[in-house]
Amino acid sequence: MKKKLSLVAFIYAKPEYQDEVATKLKSLIDLSRSEAGCINYALHRSSDDPNVFVMYENWHDRSDLDQHFKMPYMQEIMKILPKMLRAPLVMHYLDMLSNPRASS
Repeated sequence: MKKKLSLVAFIYAKPEYQDEVATKLKSLIDLSRSEAGCINYALHRSSDDPNVFVMYENWHDRSDLDQHFKMPYMQEIMKILPKMLRAPLVMHYLDMLSNPRASS
């Protein structure tokens, strides 16, 4: 049985790169959502600090997430993102204990 997995990524942009980081992260949404293993892929921006972004992702299992990170567009962003960040990317992997809410 597949074990559903969530990923929460905290991205801390340098102020001078906040718009570029936002654009780059937004470009990942449709590409990631089109992957077979993706359940949900959502981008958020902090209401308190416009330089802080949070990606919230749900995947059918770890192998789907691993495959996601191998996609060319993910490889590219992982190369260019570090120079635009004021702190290292923080990722938390979570085992999903409940099913995602069904879309209406």
